[in-house]
Amino acid sequence: MSIQIKAGLKKELMAFCRTRKFLVIALVMIGLAALSPILITAMGSLMSSMGDIGVDVSEITDVFGGSATSVGVSASVSDVRDLGLIVFLLLIYRAAGGEQKKRAVIIPKSAGLRSLGYIFPKYIVYPPAALLLSIIAIFASWGISAMIFSVNDLTFDTVLLVGILTGVSMMLYVSFHLALGTATGKAGLSAAVCIGASLILPNVFALSGSDYMLNPFAIEILAAQLAQLAVHPELSASAARDIALTVGFAVLLMVLSFLIALFAQNAKRIDNTDDEISKAL
Repeated sequence: MSIQIKAGLKKELMAFCRTRKFLVIALVMIGLAALSPILITAMGSLMSSMGDIGVDVSEITDVFGGSATSVGVSASVSDVRDLGLIVFLLLIYRAAGGEQKKRAVIIPKSAGLRSLGYIFPKYIVYPPAALLLSIIAIFASWGISAMIFSVNDLTFDTVLLVGILTGVSMMLYVSFHLALGTATGKAGLSAAVCIGASLILPNVFALSGSDYMLNPFAIEILAAQLAQLAVHPELSASAARDIALTVGFAVLLMVLSFLIALFAQNAKRIDNTDDEISKAL
């Protein structure tokens, strides 16, 4: 690993951890995951009370009246991936091109900082962090669900698979945010586009009734379905292959986003005719 990449990695880790952004994101994602099964239980109790006083809520009770951990974990997937992703993208604003507005990279680039040393550390830190926090959040949801629901119908392997798929879905949009933000230098616009896409695309596929397998933009729905079905850890060979291919397609898109970000940085030219370096000093 080159000195520039090591320095860039240290800089991104310090920006992510010392500013407590990592802690805030972790608390939000784990909190959302823990809150989802609690809300389902509360809603189920409320519907039951309404039924006792003669209000017909049978259809709603079927939704909120679950008594298995799979219900809580399945609900947590969308909360973690949707709301957690919004917080994640907003808090990495500076890393995704926001720093370019303050010309924080002009002097390092003028001093010989290469595009790889600028872009690569971001992809080492932020997408893997999204994966790690997603897995932790889904396990937190499983733990809370096991305490409040009467039936624990999920296994460790199933929860791990659901957590990984949720994390891969988050990684995909984090990678897109890093690519679009650093390429344009407009982190706010990049966050808005990625948040909009992350909220709209899964709903489009859900309404269209299309197959979620082999579709990297529907991994969130696939994860929720696997949790809701309480699948056995020993998936069929075809299902396991399709899931692996779906994740593989998502990883390929992440790699492509990295290459696009790298290409965009290499294509940029620093114009020092206005003596920006002396102004920054």
